[in-house]
Amino acid sequence: MTAPAHLTTETSRGPADLIAAGHRSYSFEFFPPKTGEGQRVLWSALRRVEPLDPAFVSVTYGAGGTSRERTTELTRRIAEDTTLRAVAHLTAVGHSTAELRGIIGRYADAGIRDVLALRGDPQAPWRPHPYGLRHAAELVELIRQCGTFSIGVAAFPERHPRSPDWDTDIRHFVAKCRAGADYAITQMFFRAEDYLRLRDRLAAAGCDTPVVPAIMPATRYAQIARFALLSNATFPDDLALRLRTARYHPGESHRIGVDHATELAQRLLDEGAPGLHYITLNQSSAALDIHRGLRLPTPPEVHR
Repeated sequence: MTAPAHLTTETSRGPADLIAAGHRSYSFEFFPPKTGEGQRVLWSALRRVEPLDPAFVSVTYGAGGTSRERTTELTRRIAEDTTLRAVAHLTAVGHSTAELRGIIGRYADAGIRDVLALRGDPQAPWRPHPYGLRHAAELVELIRQCGTFSIGVAAFPERHPRSPDWDTDIRHFVAKCRAGADYAITQMFFRAEDYLRLRDRLAAAGCDTPVVPAIMPATRYAQIARFALLSNATFPDDLALRLRTARYHPGESHRIGVDHATELAQRLLDEGAPGLHYITLNQSSAALDIHRGLRLPTPPEVHR
């Protein structure tokens, strides 16, 4: 199978190269839907994002690899049927090393040379596959062994839920970078100070890998409260109160979430963040409202 022209081995340069060239990386995250209606909503959102020429769009991978086939197929379709650069998530949980090699090979065969490497943490206690990997750094090393890829990893502004302390958390992150990670995307967070403190800790550890903050538009109280609990993110009391008060008024709730996220994003950019990664939940309206509210120039095509 012939890879799309902008995803061949020779041109497989990711957001880290965009950032190194002095530009910012703006990207959007989607997940593979399960239904026909979900597919329609997703592709409508992708087509609305496409004119912005983002650095990439990423496709998530279910806990335990539950959406593996749908992730591979959707990432392939985006790469083939749009002008968007597609980044596939890949988790180590639930897979043997041999299975992971096979998945990486399928991505490469589909012309996908951009991977976000994650250990993968299901809500149940972590149990590594008996013939698999224990850490995300090992997955980064495996991907590096399999060919020329742009590799992203996760960063945690409020510390990984299973890290006993910050020193351990930073040590694991630095290990991922030394294994070959090109850039990182944070988990969701709602306070600029959490990102800035993480950046300071990484700088103190001598790590200069670019860390792109993820922006989650908080437009629905119950949904965000659940996500915050699952990801161990602090849901600020004032934001929670405003969203809870407006929970029966979708338009007002949308405005509150967009305003908060736009203010957060602007603060991060003013503080030197290398870009923004919008978590869309396959609904692009809020992310596009935030991006347009920042009045940013369209990123140049140096990543193509």
